[in-house]
Amino acid sequence: MLRLRPDAGSTGGLRVLCLGCHSDDIEIGCGGSILRLAAERQDCVFDWVVFCAIDVRASEAKQAIARFVEPSRLKRVLLGGFRDGFMPFAGADIKAVFEDLKQTISPDLIFTHSRKDAHQDHRLIAELTWNTFRDHLILEYEIPKYDGDMGRPSVFMPLALDVCEKKVALITDVFRSQSGKRWFKRETFLALLRLRGMECNSPSGYAEAFYGRKLVL
Repeated sequence: MLRLRPDAGSTGGLRVLCLGCHSDDIEIGCGGSILRLAAERQDCVFDWVVFCAIDVRASEAKQAIARFVEPSRLKRVLLGGFRDGFMPFAGADIKAVFEDLKQTISPDLIFTHSRKDAHQDHRLIAELTWNTFRDHLILEYEIPKYDGDMGRPSVFMPLALDVCEKKVALITDVFRSQSGKRWFKRETFLALLRLRGMECNSPSGYAEAFYGRKLVL
């Protein structure tokens, strides 16, 4: 459940759970928002879960996490070994990861994949997020890809240009295993940030966008 609460993080700091299928998903989808939250909320702490981080991708994930969030503000980092593209067929094991998370944390904010994402792994993580955390603020981020599944998000996080530049620089510098993909370009990431900034009339012209499925005022 998406809930705006004035007391969020009032006891023990603002706890943010970041969920991503692959090593670069969180950074691409909500990296700018993470940087902004970390800068503006000194009480903000993070739990970071990547379900598919194997070999070089695990090394990249560790580097990226350390550069987006100070180690002292990381409550948990979980790098899984699930197979890319096959997660729906390992649904029971992935569900078990979510059940463990539910028993150990109750985040104030959750970043996860979009339910309408064209990638089957992404959709599974989105569905399990909602199945597991039923009374939490959940924002679904977007990932650009060949499938052309970009939609009409309803929640926006305006970002300063320097934050956007830092986000994109970190992504392209750390995740070098992806540099051969035609879409994995600085211009792609900045273009999406600029488009969403235009849609929400961001003062800087840049923003990240999310899908908010439920809202409680």
